[in-house]
Amino acid sequence: MSVTGVGVGVGVGVGVEQAVTLSAVARLYGRGERRVSALRGVDCAFARGSFTAVMGPSGSGKSTLLQCAAGLDRPTSGRVFIGRTDISALTETELTKLRRERIGFVFQSFNLMPSLNARKNVALPLRLAGQRPGRARVDAALRQVGLGDRGGHRPAELSGGQQQRVAVARALISRPEVLFADEPTGALDTHSSREVLGLLRSVVDQAGQTVVMVTHDPVAASWADRVLFLSDGAVHGELAGPTVAAVSEHLARLSG
Repeated sequence: MSVTGVGVGVGVGVGVEQAVTLSAVARLYGRGERRVSALRGVDCAFARGSFTAVMGPSGSGKSTLLQCAAGLDRPTSGRVFIGRTDISALTETELTKLRRERIGFVFQSFNLMPSLNARKNVALPLRLAGQRPGRARVDAALRQVGLGDRGGHRPAELSGGQQQRVAVARALISRPEVLFADEPTGALDTHSSREVLGLLRSVVDQAGQTVVMVTHDPVAASWADRVLFLSDGAVHGELAGPTVAAVSEHLARLSG
């Protein structure tokens, strides 16, 4: 376990292929006296096949970083790359296409369609992209998250943990280059949280998926390969091989 300093290229290894790169990314909201700097020239990268947790005090900019990295929000300045593609330079139509084809999302609130069963929820991103996914492909995605026998169940017939696993399967069905997760265990009990985190860990270890997860929970962060810490919109170090105790200690220092 090691803590590194802050600076350009945090998380960038020599010879390591990056799934996501942020270069001097700033995000401002509002105008005049009400102007707020959510991100202040952030430089960081996320290697392919890695699991990174992004943490920081409330208002530190972690959700804004995730949104900019995933193309859900545009930075005020700076550049964001998915692989070698500068998404900051894309039109809205191009950005929408990139999100559908190369990025997966998992949110705290699951965001499943209540009228659709698990199988149809998982297939939805492909259908929105104009594709007609075969049942075998959808069922394989459900089996990957341990729900091969729940394809015909609607969200109301599933537990919270099962719903989140359906959401993970939906995010993975398009075989994205990177999976972004925003507080994926925030609405779950301890047992369900462990199941979802174990699933995220397995898709990194077994499928080579890249996962970037925002969380406030040191226990959730301990499942990651490293933790990137933010404070006041800037990177304030990172922790490799995180433990619950080490993450908690670093957060306590950031909170003052």
